[in-house]
Parts: sequence; structure tokens; C-alpha cells
Amino acid sequence: MYILEFVLDHNGRDYGRQELTDHGLHLTTSFLKEKGDGSGYGGDWAVRLDAKNEGSSLSEAQESTTHLFFYIADEAGKLITMGSHEPPSRGPVLLASGSHEEIGDWELYLRSEDNLEIHRAGFQTSSMHNLSDLVQHALVTNARQSGNLNLPDMAEDSSNAIIYQVSIKLPAKIDIVFLSGAGSKNPMTAERVNRLTGPMLSTRLKSKQKDFKERYDQIFNVNNKIVSKELSVGRAALSSLLGGIGYFYGQSKIALPKGFSQKNGDKYIPYWPAALYTAVPSRSFFPRGFLWDEGFHQLVIWRWDAHISMDIIGHWLDLINADGWIPREQILGAEALSKVPEEFVLQYPSNGNPPTLFLALRDLASGIHAHQFSDEEAEKISTFLKRAYVRLNSWFQWFNSTQSGKYEGTFFWHGRDNMTTRELNPKTLTSGLDDYPRASHPNDEERHVDLRCWMLLATNCMRSIAGFLKMDSSLEKDYYKLSDQLSDFETLNKMHLDDKTGAYFDFGNHTEKVRLRWYEDREAMKRELLRETLEAPQLQLVPHVGYVSLFPFMMGAIPPESWVLEKQLDLISNSSILWTDYGLRSLSRTSSMYMKRNTEHDAPYWRGAIWINMNYMILSGLHHYSHEDGPYKVRAGELYDELRSNLIRNIVGNYQETGFFWENYDQKNKGKGKGARSFTGWTSLVVLIMAESYPSLHR
Repeated sequence: MYILEFVLDHNGRDYGRQELTDHGLHLTTSFLKEKGDGSGYGGDWAVRLDAKNEGSSLSEAQESTTHLFFYIADEAGKLITMGSHEPPSRGPVLLASGSHEEIGDWELYLRSEDNLEIHRAGFQTSSMHNLSDLVQHALVTNARQSGNLNLPDMAEDSSNAIIYQVSIKLPAKIDIVFLSGAGSKNPMTAERVNRLTGPMLSTRLKSKQKDFKERYDQIFNVNNKIVSKELSVGRAALSSLLGGIGYFYGQSKIALPKGFSQKNGDKYIPYWPAALYTAVPSRSFFPRGFLWDEGFHQLVIWRWDAHISMDIIGHWLDLINADGWIPREQILGAEALSKVPEEFVLQYPSNGNPPTLFLALRDLASGIHAHQFSDEEAEKISTFLKRAYVRLNSWFQWFNSTQSGKYEGTFFWHGRDNMTTRELNPKTLTSGLDDYPRASHPNDEERHVDLRCWMLLATNCMRSIAGFLKMDSSLEKDYYKLSDQLSDFETLNKMHLDDKTGAYFDFGNHTEKVRLRWYEDREAMKRELLRETLEAPQLQLVPHVGYVSLFPFMMGAIPPESWVLEKQLDLISNSSILWTDYGLRSLSRTSSMYMKRNTEHDAPYWRGAIWINMNYMILSGLHHYSHEDGPYKVRAGELYDELRSNLIRNIVGNYQETGFFWENYDQKNKGKGKGARSFTGWTSLVVLIMAESYPSLHR
């Protein structure tokens, strides 16, 4: 049984509301933040816990006791002082206090009109992600000693984390207030607590809820584009994405070149200590920043709050090293590290990731050109882009130099393992598409059509920014030249188009005659599943129809009158290839790699499943061509309407059934959610699908 978690509202700044249902317990948590008189840096905040019992009679609920746990911790390791644990019948009780260099002295209060019992335990720990283990151990130990399944009301010396156990009879309502700057001369403690609890908090939460819904309707304007039951799901998707934004601090581990190690044996060096303010794909499963994902996140976030988006993009750009490289996966701090398999921890300075931040940056630049922003907003965005330009140029030049192919104007994803014998097709993690089939035998002759298209996007974005910033140097002229080169349709077709199918393919050293088979090592007493090559590879187009085949279509690089566009629409609409009633599958059913395992332990990932970020980009292409004069305009519009409807229906249906947005969706099993649940990263693009809002990909 799932614990159902619905993030209903979140504005990314000072208000949020979510509902959780677990075996009949219905818990609504709301928060409110403000910077008032007397508060320190960061302001004050309140959390309301509203607990009810669903499915039980009132008398049954009142007879049973429900235990709620929460904690407050100082990750810098500073002492937290316990307050009282005997709640008064009325008024607030001081739970804890402490001091932090950024916010000054602080205090934590609890207020409730209901009868409740409080127990607590203090710990000295640096492992915040392991607090659940500490709680369970403390409960078990105290139960053995006292016979009560409560926290022991004791604290270790120099405790920097305090866990609270609040025991209540349902229904109950609890307000928790954090006051910063509590040690100032006139903290006005009673007044500040009163403003953030009880009836005043109720009134203010209702006002914030109303404001959130009105702002959502104003920005996304979906009321005439979807049915009413889908409206709340869109708000939940946006709220979940905004609520997942986090602040991380730590050091990435950067791999040393093969054959090198430090004196202590480590095969890595630490990156500089860095902060990252970022959205995440899934706070429960992927609590870290992914460069490839972040551009898609920002397509949603900038439309809601461009200032939050610029703050996030700025943090990412601050991670650029002297060479112009950004580590593609940001594993900063113990929480993030605890969720990452060891093989993925090291970051390789030769390897990139799709520069999807240019999706949002191009939108911001295009919005200024089109006068979509107020004068004040346009000025702030222009200032941001001007300050970011040097870093963006460095990042772009890193791609242009390190990911370039053997011939001018060609690119390929570096970092594929050309020595592996354990993978059916060597993964291309750097592309973001992981096990999507590329050339069977990687070498420097490869040409990757998706990377060529990302470079086209990045070049056009840099060209656009340079244009409105009125830059006119040799560097900007190079952007114009490269943009024209990568936009050349005949060259694109010569390098990547299969005339027969109208699909765009990678080029490389490839054979279809590969398979995995078991080999026995009798001396070592083990069996291994290894790749066997049955014919010599040769340089050719890599004939796997899937998302990669549609990248020029997604980017609007095909002229609207071209016969290639008709062929692309044929690929999209063919149910034997990509089309399903739930969205477009990632790899054609006709591919030799379709739903094939890549190793003994690697199930197919991008080999058939439906992924929302790529479906969104394909929808963007359909939307574009449905508005371009040409012989395929009507057909593009019809496919657009049907695909959009299928995606919305399936995402909404899964959410209403399970309470989750999913990492991807099953093209075989009626579109059921798959992979990580509570995946509120790029699956939240459903908001933009509902709003029919797409990126500015076209010049």
C-alpha cells in the first residue's frame, strides 16, 4: 500500500500545503513564512499539522493514540537547547532554542488547543539522513527499559538534533513556529507567535491559498484548455516541483585520469566546496541536482517566478571550472551521497550533459525581444544575462572543443566505454538517454544527432543574447557563423538522414549482430553474461528509430515544406513504431534493442518506456509545425491534439490512482507509472502541456 502524498499548493517562497494519507490517518501540513519586525535573516515561519482519522468513527479515533514525529537540527553541529516538554492547556510552549551565525538566536514554539503529550530525544550527529534509524533505536531502547514506546526525554551532550514525539487523539491541530532573531532587544515574541498560530494563521493560510490559485490561473491560463478534474493535478505538479527545490552544500568528487591516484589511493580529487540551489527530480529518490534535468525544470519555474529561476541557473553557472565544464550530477552533502550508487559518484571532466539550461535562457532572451516582461523584470533579466554571458560562453566553448567530432560541424558524446564486454550496447550516460542504442563499437568517428541539435539550440541562444545585449565582436560573429552552419538542412541530411524511413540516425562503427550470452569460467567457478559480436562492425548510420531520430523535428530544424517532415509525422503516428495511447515510446518496437536488457542487472530504461520530457519536446515540434504554412500543417495539428490529450489523460489518471507523478510510463501495461515515484522533476512539464506553452526553439 502506498502512503499517498499530495502537494496541493506551493508558491516557491512563503507558502505551501500538502496532504498525506497513511492507513486511515489523514495529515494536512501547511507552512507560512514571513519577514516581520524583530525577525532575523530568513524571517519566521510556521507549520500547521491538521490530523484526522478517515474511515473510522469519531469514538474509535478518540480511543486510539496517534504519534507524530518531527525534528529540528543544526547541520553545522551547534548545540540546540531543549525547552519544556509539558504543554500548557493554552498558549505556546518553548520546545527548543539555539543560535546560528546567519539568523542569530532562534526559538521553536508549539501551540495547540488539543490535549497532547510530548516526548523528545537529543542526539549529537552529523548524519541528518539517518535520523530515522536513531529514532527507532531510541524507541526500542526506551521500551525495553520502561515499557513505554516513547522517546526517553533525554539528550546526548552537545545535541545538535532534537526529535519530538507528539502523541494526540484525533482529530487534532498543532501549530509549530520558528522565530529567528529571538535574542534581539525587542523580539516581540508573544505577538510574533500569535501572528503565526491559531485563528490568525488560519486566516492567512486561506488568503495564501486563494492567491496561489489565482496566480496559477493567471500565468498558465488553462481553464479553457483542460477539463476541471485536471486543473488540480496541474497545480499539484507545479507545487511538487517548487516544493522540491533545495539548497545543497558540499564537494563533488572529480575522477583522476585513468592510471592516476593520490598518495592515499583515492582515484579522485575534491571539487571546491560549493553551494547549489536547485530543483531536483525526486526529493525522496534523487535528492540532488542533475544538469540534464534542470533545464526542463526551469521551463516550468521561470514561467512561475523568473527570479527563482535566475537564482537557480546562477548557482549552476557558478559551478563552472576554469575549462568551462560543469559536473553533470551534483552529489553535495551526506543526504545526496547516501542515495547514489558508488559507480556513479565520480564525475569525469571529459564528459558533458545536454546543455538544457539554454532552453530556459532562450525563453528569457526571446521574452525580452517580444516584450513579454514588465520594464522592471526585463531590466533584471537583461542584467542577469549580461552577468552570466562570460560563464555561458565558457560553457559553450567547452562543448564546442571537447565534444566535437572528427569533422567540422560534427559532435559526439564523449565518455562511452569502448572496452566493455558486459554491455549489449555501451551506455551513453552523458547524453541523458543512458542505454538508448548508439553505435555498437564506440570510437571517434561517431556523430550524434541529438548533440548536434543541442549545439544548434545553444548557438542560437548565445546569438540571441548577444543580439539584445548589442555585442559586436569576433566572438559574436562566430556564433552567427556556427548557427548558420548547424542550421544547414542539406548538411544535416547528408550526415544523419536515412532517406528510406525519413528518420535521423547517429553515425558510427556499428553492427546489429551482437548479443549477450553466458560464459562459464570453471577455474573461478562462476558464470558471466558477456557480449558476443557475430560480425565485424562498419561505419554506417545506426538504424534505431526512437527519440534521437526526432531531434531535428523537436528543434524545428526541418523546413515546413520538406518531404522529410511528412516522413517524421509517419514515424510519430505509427503504432508499430513510436505511437501509443499513453504517449510516444522511446524506442521503436521494430528496433533490435527494443526492451532488451543491457546487462544481467540493467533492465531496459530508454528502450521503450514513455518519458515526459521528450514527449513534451515532440509536442513542441508538432505545435510549431501546426502553425507553419506548409502541406503538413493540418496533419501536425491533428497529431498534436491527440498526443497532448493522451499524455494529459495518462499522467492525470496515474496521479489520481496512485498519488504520484512517475519517472516514466509503461507503454505496454496501459501506461502505468514506472521507475521512481514522487518524480516531480520533468514530469511536471504536464503543467506546460496543459497550458500549451512551449520553448522558443526557433529563430
